[in-house]
Amino acid sequence: MVTVEVGLGSLRRDRYTEENAEVNHKLRLDLLEEARENSQPRLAEYQKCAARYYNKKVNGQLLKVGDLVLRKVMRNIKNPQHGVFGANWEGPYKIKVILWKGTYHLEDLEGKLVPRAWNAEHLRKYYQ
Repeated sequence: MVTVEVGLGSLRRDRYTEENAEVNHKLRLDLLEEARENSQPRLAEYQKCAARYYNKKVNGQLLKVGDLVLRKVMRNIKNPQHGVFGANWEGPYKIKVILWKGTYHLEDLEGKLVPRAWNAEHLRKYYQ
């Protein structure tokens, strides 16, 4: 015995023809570029709102040239023999150059430059 749901066809399946499917597919492809163009302003507006929401909660760190900072110890340079009791921050270092907002070149207290630029996310102000 066949259930009623299986025995009855759907309108979409009953009216399907290969020619109609091909025409509808080509029509959707023609409208694809227009749909992409319409989505760009909405995407830009969404990104602007998301950035505004994120930046509302961020307190920027105001560091200037000459400030002393501590640098976060990354996993790849952490001494494995120290285990969980190893230092999480090292330094102090002095800010030598501000490349752009939030990115700094550091030097140690003897004046030796630290390789690579460092993001403010990995720095903490050092108070003596």
